[in-house]
Amino acid sequence: MSVVLNVALPVFAIILAGVLSGKAKLLGPASSEALNKFVYWMALPPVLFLGTARRSLSEIFNGPFIGAFLGAMLAVYALGALIGWLVHRERTQILCMQGLTASFSNTGYMGIPLFLAAFGPDHLAPTILATVIMSAIMVGIAVIWLEFANSHGHGLGKALTDVGRALAKNPLIVSTAIGIAWAALLPGVAVPRPIATFCELMGAAAGPCALFAIGLFLAGRSLKADLVEVGWISALKLLVQPALTWALTVTLFPMDPFWTGSAIILAALPTGALTFVVAQQYQIYVDRTSSAILVSTVLSVVTLSALLAVYAPAG
Repeated sequence: MSVVLNVALPVFAIILAGVLSGKAKLLGPASSEALNKFVYWMALPPVLFLGTARRSLSEIFNGPFIGAFLGAMLAVYALGALIGWLVHRERTQILCMQGLTASFSNTGYMGIPLFLAAFGPDHLAPTILATVIMSAIMVGIAVIWLEFANSHGHGLGKALTDVGRALAKNPLIVSTAIGIAWAALLPGVAVPRPIATFCELMGAAAGPCALFAIGLFLAGRSLKADLVEVGWISALKLLVQPALTWALTVTLFPMDPFWTGSAIILAALPTGALTFVVAQQYQIYVDRTSSAILVSTVLSVVTLSALLAVYAPAG
């Protein structure tokens, strides 16, 4: 219970503060976009750089973690698309977004702050690895699927080129790549103190600002979708995905307790806001994605608190 009070409650309280501020219009209509850009471009990249530069490559690229986390995510992606086809008989672009919304964890804006609060800055490797997987693999799959499915698209080649360009411009991917390069080329060499201090100061804003930004985002969203559909998508995200991840950790991909708990907690995060960005980019599934983010985030108060009580250290 102490970990729920000491970690989960403050995390969700910051999100609630963002929601209330948004509803009260305290920060103005442009505040959500401005804060999101600050977190995305300035606060999170230093956290990712230090988190990788100070780790060994063997710790960064944990094979069993990748197998369990990514395996469960791909299974839920396929399951979400299959349920969408069986129940709603949607066209393939919608099936793509149903699968993505059901499987895409909010590792950047919620996972990193949550791990900072629960485990500290020296234990960010799982959430950094998960963020890279979400940004590079899952968004890549969705963009390729959508580009290939759209009649006005230019085929697989252009889709792959577009994904490559997007990844090259993604500050979360770039900062992680620089950190990995440091760990590979300069093993055991400390990051110079001025750079480290800059990253630590900027990174200190990442947690609260990212959580507050989630609240501001949710304050502007409303339920405009079929609640039955949003319900089964949220159930896949919050219940089925962590359950499949757990099953993989005890069968095919055993790990130490920290990495096992990390995989399950990260799999249980609510739907990430990046799915909404993809939906807006392709002008498809926008309202339902927004509703799924809202509902899954609200319900994760219960599910994440329960998992933190099991897997996070008390104190």
